[in-house]
Amino acid sequence: MDDIVKMYLAESQEKMNGAINHFMTELGSIRAGKANAHILSGIYIDYYGTKTALNQMANISIPDARSIIIQPWDKTAIDSIEREIQKANLGINPQNDGQIIRLNIPPLTEERRKTLVKQVNGEGEMAKVAIRNIRRDINEDLKKLKKEGISEDDIKEAENQVQKMTDHYVKKIDEVMVLKEKDIMTV
Repeated sequence: MDDIVKMYLAESQEKMNGAINHFMTELGSIRAGKANAHILSGIYIDYYGTKTALNQMANISIPDARSIIIQPWDKTAIDSIEREIQKANLGINPQNDGQIIRLNIPPLTEERRKTLVKQVNGEGEMAKVAIRNIRRDINEDLKKLKKEGISEDDIKEAENQVQKMTDHYVKKIDEVMVLKEKDIMTV
């Protein structure tokens, strides 16, 4: 197989890995009724004029399955942190005692669990679309190579490999979605 074709295959695998990593990050922010520091990953605090990630300005710990403790290194930022957590609309009320912020994770209702499962399925579908778009783009690029003198057999073989990669990643997304759904629905 031609080196250019191999380069395109490597590029497509890298892009598909990126789509999977993004999907996993998005799933990490969906809470499953248990304490998980990932639900705070999208929270940024205006700290002396700079948007700073919460995990870069506080120690975040999980003492038990139903609570998260946030201990800011700079105690003057505690009110800003509390405000941003409330703005994030996580469905959790922060409790601020002046030293730490405690987040008590309420158990999920059946209705909320079903909503979260729909959200997981939506994220999964978006990830599958991203994978398929990568496949389409790579296949179009491979077809252009035919005009540059790359053999038709090499192009067909590369298209088959791209399809195998696509199938592999779509299957991986489905497996992760089933695990996350099971995690959410477990009471």
